[in-house]
Amino acid sequence: MHVHVDRERCQGHNRCYALAPELFDVDDLGNSFELNDGVVPPGLEEKARLAVANCPERAISMSE
Repeated sequence: MHVHVDRERCQGHNRCYALAPELFDVDDLGNSFELNDGVVPPGLEEKARLAVANCPERAISMSE
């Protein structure tokens, strides 16, 4: 499973980082980006789903 943040859509609410700091980080401008090339380690799939569902801009996508 992979996650991807669309940097053009992200407005820096950082809900993904708050829900899954193992999967996301924040740049100097406050916008989120995925860690580990977007690879979701085993056991963190539910956190990835929560991050996708809680992004107000729908800037996060997930692929299997």
